[in-house]
Amino acid sequence: MKIKIINKSAHALPSYETAASAGMDLRANLEKAVTLGPLERATITTGLFVELPVGYEAQVRPRSGLAIKNGISVLNAPGTIDADYRGEIGVILVNLSQEAFTIENGARIAQLVIARHERADWIRVEELSETSRGESGFGSTGVK
Repeated sequence: MKIKIINKSAHALPSYETAASAGMDLRANLEKAVTLGPLERATITTGLFVELPVGYEAQVRPRSGLAIKNGISVLNAPGTIDADYRGEIGVILVNLSQEAFTIENGARIAQLVIARHERADWIRVEELSETSRGESGFGSTGVK
C-alpha cells in the first residue's frame, strides 16, 4: 500500500524492523529534550504528516520495551489517526513509573500500525439474539 507522507523531521521515515513487523517505530522530533516526571504526560511531536486512504486508520501504540523498562506508555492507546487528518502526528506519552524519564530528539517513542476499518450502520432493534454468555462481562469468562 502506498501512503503519502511529509517528513519535516531530520529522521528517517518510519519503517518495519523485520519482515513480519506489524508496526513501524515513530521517533521524537524535538528541539530540546523533554523530561516527564512520575505520572506526567506530554504530547511529543514527530514531524510527520500523512494522507491515509479512506477506510484506513493509523494506530499509535506503545513500544513494549519503553513500557516494561521505563514505565512509559501511550496514554490514549491506541491513538487513532483518521484518514481525513492532515496535522502533525503527535504522541501522548505518560510516565507511569516513579522516576523521571527524559525523551531525546530521535528517540523511538511509539509504533504506528496501519489498519483497515469498517463503518457501521446502526439498526435499531428491541432485542438482541441470545448467547451462552449473555450479559456477563468483565472477567466473567474466568482466569484460566
